[in-house]
Parts: sequence; structure tokens; C-alpha cells
Amino acid sequence: MRIGLLGFGVVGRGVYDILASREDMKIVKVCCLEDVTLPDAEVTKDFQRILQDDTIDTVIEAMGGLHPAYEFVRACMEAGKNIVTSNKALVASYYDELLPLAAEKGLSFRCTAAVGGGIGWLSEVERSRRVQTITQVGGIMNGTCNYILDNMTRKGLDYNVVLKEAQALGYAEANPSTDVDGIDTWHKVILSSNIAFGVSLNRDQVPVAGISKIAASDVENFKAHGLVCKLISTGKCENGKYSVYVQPTLVKADTLEANVPMNYNLITLYGETSGRMSFYGQGAGRYPTAYNVVQDLVDLTEGKGFYSVYGPAVDVDNSEELTWYVRGSWQGDVAENWGGAVVTKAVSVSEMHAWIKQNPDAFVAAIRA
Repeated sequence: MRIGLLGFGVVGRGVYDILASREDMKIVKVCCLEDVTLPDAEVTKDFQRILQDDTIDTVIEAMGGLHPAYEFVRACMEAGKNIVTSNKALVASYYDELLPLAAEKGLSFRCTAAVGGGIGWLSEVERSRRVQTITQVGGIMNGTCNYILDNMTRKGLDYNVVLKEAQALGYAEANPSTDVDGIDTWHKVILSSNIAFGVSLNRDQVPVAGISKIAASDVENFKAHGLVCKLISTGKCENGKYSVYVQPTLVKADTLEANVPMNYNLITLYGETSGRMSFYGQGAGRYPTAYNVVQDLVDLTEGKGFYSVYGPAVDVDNSEELTWYVRGSWQGDVAENWGGAVVTKAVSVSEMHAWIKQNPDAFVAAIRA
């Protein structure tokens, strides 16, 4: 296998290091903006050097972001090159273009590292689909948010204090909005649901709420009621209806989710035969993520394509009713008062997320207890 590598940052460098000891796979060209010198690969800033090299059969996209990652990946596919990517935003955003194109061209397209970093979650979903129907996927999919919430819970610190700490440690970006506003998790649950259920969700109908408005007083409220807050994604398929959303969620302090520490992930599927199966591990990091990129390369040598057949477009129905913790100007029915916040009576996911959009300074969490 002769490989072109797009990007030489955290993940790209990790993949290069792992492949250095293999004889069956070789990175022959690297495209990146940095001035890098490698002993065994050409480094270029010109993407065309990879695209026009007919000896390169596989391209690894480790650039991140949507552009020019999308344009580069699509061009490589049009040129007949297999793709391995760790870019969840790319795959979730262009699912309806890239998957049919891979089938049309007879290419392999893998993205295991896009969800769960080193966990290998999508490969496990693929294996599970072979023998059972999956009815639910989701969980803790973002290590940055989990780090912040875990430290607020254990140390009683304010959100902004922990965020700065996470940025200093490299867990959070200088602009953390993709993580803390839930967008990273949103991409991951859409991709996971598409693969688990064999469909293509209408992304515009999948609501998301993040953690940036949480306060230390909220965390103390939760502790007083034996609860812990986590950012949790949910994707369900019940009786042909798809319910998918991302939101802060309160879970009992003795549950698996409540006890996931630091920047770890805990991602779960429910199958009709297996019941609950949960996968725990590092959700990011150079070598955990690069490990699954290389696993995808091995899968390519065995002729594996995508994880499931590209499925039909489907709408999302978030009429499921939950109770909610709300700190803000809630005017609906109230079941309890918790200090300066309230617990609502049953409200649908779609209705609550519509309210959140109109009240962006409020903090809202679903209650799973």
C-alpha cells in the first residue's frame, strides 16, 4: 500500500510514527503547510503532488475542518484513491455525497477514528450490525466536555476556571466552541446513528445544546440530589421512528456515565440480542487516534469498505418527553423548585430545544434518573 498523507499535525504525525515499522504500508508523500523534513517521504505544500501520483492508492486525510479537506478528499476519490479519515465533521456533513461516490468508484472509505478516538467504536457498530438490530447508540463522546464537567463536579470549580485549565493542558482549543457547544458530539452521533441504523439522517432536524452556560451553583444543585451532569448524545430507532439529539444530561451518581473521569469517553449501543454494550477509552490523543487510522488501513488490505450500506434519507422525530432542569426564565409547568432553578414537568425534546434557542443564556439539562 502506497499512501499519501494530508496533514502532519497530531494525528498525521502519529500515523507516520506507527507506520514507520511496517513493511506492507508506506507513506510516500505528505502534504502539509509546515516546513517538515522526513527521511523516507516527500513533503510538499502542493496537494496536486499527491492527487496526480498514480502510484498512490490510498489517501489519509488528517487535516481536520471542512475546507479544503472536502475538496481534497473528493478529488482523490474521483481519481480512484481509497480514503481513510479521522474527520467526523467531514463525513457527517458530506455523508450523502462521499458514500455514494465511494460505491460508484468501487473504493474503500473508512473513518473509525472519527468517533471515539482510540476506542474503535464504529468498527464495533459494524460488527454488531452483522448479527443484530441496533436500537440505540450514544453516550459521552467528547473528552473536552467530560474533562470540564468532571473537574467541576469533583473540585467544585467554576466553568471558566476549568476551561482555562483544559486549554493549558491542550484538551480544549483557544476557541473551544466546537466542543463546549456540542457540535463535535453532534457530528459524532449523526455519523454513529447513520451507520447503526443504516440510514441518512436529516441533520437539520438533530438538535444540540452544549455546556458553556453551566455554573458551579448548578453542579452543587445536582450533587444535593445525587446527580451528575454529563454531555450525552442519544440516537434511537424505535418502530421505524428516529430520535436523535445532544444535550447536557443528569444521571445518577452511581451510574457508569457519572463516573467517567477526565477526558475519557463512554459510548454505548443497545442491540436486540446483546442488550447494552459500552466502550470506554481515550476519546482523543495522537497515538490512540492514529491507532485506529492504521486499523482502517489494515481493513483496506482485507477489502473492507464502509461500515454499512448507504441508507435512505430519514426525518428525525424528537417528540420523546423528558423532565428537565432549567435555570432561566421558564414559564411552563413546574414539578419542583431547586434553589434558583426548576425541574419541569414532561416536555418533548423538540419543544425544549426550541425554547433553548429563544433563551440562549439559560442552562438546561435533561434528567435521566
